[in-house]
Amino acid sequence: MNDAIWLIAGVIVVVAIAAAVYAAQRMRSRQLRTHFGPEYDHALEGFGQRRAAERALLDRARRVDKLEIRALPPLRRDELLARWQAVQAQFVDDPDGAVREAHALLVTVMREQGYPTGRFDEEVELLSVHHPAAVQHYRAAHRLADDRARGRGITEDLRQAMIHYRALFDDLLHLAAPRAQAPRPEVRHEV
Repeated sequence: MNDAIWLIAGVIVVVAIAAAVYAAQRMRSRQLRTHFGPEYDHALEGFGQRRAAERALLDRARRVDKLEIRALPPLRRDELLARWQAVQAQFVDDPDGAVREAHALLVTVMREQGYPTGRFDEEVELLSVHHPAAVQHYRAAHRLADDRARGRGITEDLRQAMIHYRALFDDLLHLAAPRAQAPRPEVRHEV
C-alpha cells in the first residue's frame, strides 16, 4: 500500500512538472510571437521548427542587448531627414541612384544608432529585435533593388523599394505617427 501511494505521488509530481514546463514554453512562445510579430512567422518558416526559431530569436535579442543602441540627437535626425527628402527628390531623375542612396542613408542611420552594418542578413536579424514590423520593409526593398540590379526589375519596383525604405527610415528615426499600442512584454532570454 505504501509503495502504491509513493508511486501515485511520484506520477503526480512528474505530471505537475511537465505541465509547468509546457505552460512556461507556451508563455515564452506567446511573448516572442507578440514581440516579433511577422518576424516570428518568418523565423518559423526559415527554421521549420518552433524551438529552433525561438532559440534564434532569443539569440538575436541577446546579441542586441550587448550593443549600445542609441537614439540620434534631434539635430542629427533633422539632418538625416533633410538628406532623405533630397534622395526622394532625386528619384524623379535617377531612380536607380536614389534607391542606392536610400540604402546608403539607412546604413548610415543604423551605424550611428549602434547597429553593426555590412552584412544584410545580420542587419535584418538585429533590427528585428527593436523594429520587427519595419524589418519586413527592409527585406522587400532589398529584394526589389537586387532584382533591378540584376536587370529584372522595372521603375515601378524601384518606387516600391523607396516606399519600403521610407517605412524603415521612419521607424528607425521614430518619425511614424504614434500608434496606440499595449506595452510589449519583456522577452526572456532563456531557452
